[in-house]
This record gives sequence, structure tokens and C-alpha cells, in this order.
Amino acid sequence: MVETLIGNNGVTTSREMFLFTKQLLKGRWFMLFAAFLIMSGAGATYAFGIYSKEIKRTLGYDQETLNLLGFFKDLGASVGVFSGLIAEVTPTWFVLLVGAALNIFGYFMIWLAVAGHIAKPKVWQMCMYICIGANSQNFANTGSLVPCVKNFPESRGIMVGLLKGFTGLSGAVMNQLYLAIYGNDPKALILLIGWLPAVVSLFFVYTIRPMKVVKQSNERKMFYKYLFISLALALFVMVITIIQKQKAFSHGGYIATATVVCILLFIPLGVAINEELAIWKQNKQVLNSTPAVTIETPPTIVVQTIDTKNPVAESSWYSNIFSPPRRGEDYTILQALLSLDMLLVFISVFSGLGTSLSAIDNLGQIGESLGYPSLTISTFVSLVSIWNYFGRVCAGFTSEILLSKWGFPRTLVMTVVLVLSCIGDILIAFAFPGSLYVSSVLIGFSYGAQLTLVYTIISELFGLKYYSTLFNCGVLGSPLGSYVFNVRVLGILYDREALKQLKVKGLSRDSVKELTCIGKECYRMSFIIMAGVSLVGALCSLVLVMRTRDFYQGDIYKKFREQASGNKSEESEMGLVVSSVEDRKTLK
Repeated sequence: MVETLIGNNGVTTSREMFLFTKQLLKGRWFMLFAAFLIMSGAGATYAFGIYSKEIKRTLGYDQETLNLLGFFKDLGASVGVFSGLIAEVTPTWFVLLVGAALNIFGYFMIWLAVAGHIAKPKVWQMCMYICIGANSQNFANTGSLVPCVKNFPESRGIMVGLLKGFTGLSGAVMNQLYLAIYGNDPKALILLIGWLPAVVSLFFVYTIRPMKVVKQSNERKMFYKYLFISLALALFVMVITIIQKQKAFSHGGYIATATVVCILLFIPLGVAINEELAIWKQNKQVLNSTPAVTIETPPTIVVQTIDTKNPVAESSWYSNIFSPPRRGEDYTILQALLSLDMLLVFISVFSGLGTSLSAIDNLGQIGESLGYPSLTISTFVSLVSIWNYFGRVCAGFTSEILLSKWGFPRTLVMTVVLVLSCIGDILIAFAFPGSLYVSSVLIGFSYGAQLTLVYTIISELFGLKYYSTLFNCGVLGSPLGSYVFNVRVLGILYDREALKQLKVKGLSRDSVKELTCIGKECYRMSFIIMAGVSLVGALCSLVLVMRTRDFYQGDIYKKFREQASGNKSEESEMGLVVSSVEDRKTLK
């Protein structure tokens, strides 16, 4: 028999090693580690800027066609209603399988086209491929985030922040891995995006699942450990990305940086093993100090009552649409979508996320119009990415602490974040030297924070029963706002200012290939409008604060705490029931 020693009173035999491994693989902490890895590959759309030029060059697209492709990419990444509805009626493993299949099909077809292995597809076919591939990340997002929120309901803000934080870093992580595996070949990046996230999802397809809610005393400490690991990953990726833009790396250098990234990604596994080992030791001590007890429970008699007063209410799906339960209880999908609270959330998302995403998409041209050099503009993009991550995790942890200690409404945190977004827009509208540095930080932070807060607020106000559908419906305002502000505001007003500059120079529109505007006035009116819209979103969020103030001042997690205590007591009682003397001796 192989002896394996892990600490004092730890796993000491191969039999115990097997039982401990089984406990680890079925535990919540290993499931959370698996969710981190899946989410680290669920943001491949953020890497579009790296391989889009290769698509344009090999397929002979003009800029307008490439922008069309980018729109369908954003559309697929934003519309997650299908994944939410599928998650309502199928198990988590099926959601992850569908996501893996869509990811492989969409990006693999794009790679075949770019690599010349198939005939040049029509534009509508390429739009369909990238829309399908981008939509796959919604299945990974829904399949990972929803079970994790349900497994840790009292820490859902922290959970959403961590998971969305890893998603925010996924584009940079994938970039480092592709440089190490394939070298500087943008075509290979498309191939990597096609197979790597799908393989990770398939490997953990049965690991991600809802479990019994059990509250541990050191749960918050565990989350802080994961926070520090993700912070280390974010800072390393940011620093190494900036260095790689200024200095050429050898292939060995890329391999070294990717190795560090992989180590940081797998450190949470060590944290999970250490925590499960502590639980294992605790269970052994309980069994060693407690005599064998067999608990017999009398048969339970189930009495079914029938409501004869209002039989129509039981059979009519539409009878209680406008009679929703109290906030925090499980709303139906229609009850939530037709509620005033959801309307306020939707307007806030449209105003906040829509304007922030439009600003991020146009950051390169904004920097160009204000006269910043190309290297500085790339620094702005890196700043937005890293502060996007900080916004996600900071909003999750900070709002959770404020809520648990002082009953500070999470909706009020959302209002503050929208005000920050408004300030960022004003700094671009009335630019001064260095203002774009500050605005890129504010907009990146507010965008990430809004994502975390919206996901969490929807789960708290409308319950977790239909959470997979409701949060995907709630964030639909983001692509709608992005289209309105990107195309109907920024695009039109930018072209108008560029035409004015052409007239001043005595040139006509036909004399230039593309319109280029230089100066503060290029985006001034656009961002004044967007700042006003952000302010409207903040006011709507403030109305939601007033409506939900009493709700957040109460104990919103009481039922989950009681459920966790009940499950813990049940597990403790079951721990005293030993079916055979042999199993008891083995555990000893």
C-alpha cells in the first residue's frame, strides 16, 4: 500500500487519498477553481482587435465591412437570452456543452477561411460565424456564473466580481498563451480561441453544478485569497503587455511569461486543496471522537392540500403577472420583466453601459483626434482593460462589505458608479492635457463596476430561480445603447465635424479616402450628450435606491443563512451514521 503523508492527521493511505480526492472533486472550492478557468477563456471577443487586421488583409475587406463584422461580434457577445432560457430547462453540463460546440464551430470556420483552407465565405457567412462564436461565451458565462451564485448566495456580489474579473482578463491571458504556443501569428490566435475555451469547458463539464448551500466560517477569507491571486494575475498581465509593446520578445520569453500566467491561474487549485484538506481533518476528528450512532427516522406522511378557492389562479400562467412577490423572493420571468424595478435597471444599463462601451470602442480615435501618439493610445487601451478588471472586483467586494456591515444599498453604489462614468465623459468633452488618462481610468472602472453590480442587483431583487434568464435580459440594454451612441451619436457627429474641417481646407468629400477629424471639437458634442445620458441613468438608479431602501436595510440573506444552517446540521447528523464498521475503520 502506497503511503502518502499530508500534514498531521491528514491523508495517510492510498485508500484515504482516494476518498480525499473524491471529496475534493465534488467540493465547492474545486468547482470554483473550474469556474475561474472557464471564465478566463470566456472573453475571447476582447482579442478581436489583435486578429481583425488579419481578417481584413486575407479576405480583402474594407473598413466598413470589418466594422460590420465587429458589430455582429458584439451582438453575439451581448445577446445571452438564448443561453439563459436553455439553462432554465436543462442541466448545467448541457449549457456548457452547447457553448463549447458553438465556440468550436464559429471560430474554427473563421480560421479555415482566414487560413485559406476553404473558399472565401460571403460576408453574411462570416458575420454568422463570428456571431455564433462570440455567443458561445454567454453559455460559458451562464453555465459558470449561475451555479456559483446559487452555491454562495450570501456572497453573490463577491462571486460575480471575481468571475467577471477573470473574464475581463481573458483577452490578455489568451494573448499570452497564443504568443507562447504559436508565436506572433494572428491566424493561430483564431485557432487557439476556437479550441482552448471549448476544451476547458468540456474538461470541467460535470464539475460546475448547483450544490447544497453550506456556510463556512472562513468563507470570506477564501474569497480574499482568490482576490489577491487575481490581482497578481492582473498586474502581471498589464505590466508584461506594456513591456511587450515597447520591446520585442523572443519565443522563449513568450513561453516564460505564459508559464507565469498559467501558474497564477492554477494557484486557486492549491487554495482549494488546502481548504478541502482542512475540512477532511475536521471530519476525521469528529468521527474519531464520536461513537457509532445509527439514526432512524420515522416515515414521513405527506399531506397534500388543494386550494379550492381560486382554481383558476393555479392554472393560469398570466393571472399573477402584475402581482409579484416581495423583493428578494423568486419572481417569474414575466413578473420581473414587467416590473418597474427592471425598467429602472434597464434604463441604467442602457445609459451607463451603453455610453461606457461606446467610449471604450472609440478610444483609439479619441486619442488620435486629441493628438496623442500611437504608443500612448495603446497605453490608454491597457489602462481601460486593467481598470475594467479593478472595477469588477472592487464593486463586488466593496458593495458586499458595505451591505453586510452598514446595510448600504447596492443600488446606491450603482448610482455613484454612474456619476463616475458621467465625469469621465465630461473630461473627454472638455479635454485638457492629460485628461484622457483620467477619463480612461474612470470609464474603464465604471464599466467593469456596472457589470458586476447589475448582475448582483438583479439576483437580489428578483430571486435566483430564473436568474439565468433575468440577468441576460437585464443587460440587453448594453448592446442597444452601444448601437445608439456608437452609430447614431458618435459616428454622425464625428463625420459632421470632419466635413467642416474639409470645407475649411477647401476640400471635398470625394477627395479623401476616409474622414479624419483632429481637435477637441471632434467628440465634444457627442460626449456632452453621453454625459447627460449617464446623468439620467444615475437619476434612474437613484429612484431605484428610494424604492429598494427598506429592502436593503433588512436581512436580505436570512433565508439563505437558514438554509445553510439546516444543510450543515443535516450533514453533521449524517456524519454520525456509519453504515459499516469497515468504512469507519477506514476513515479512522
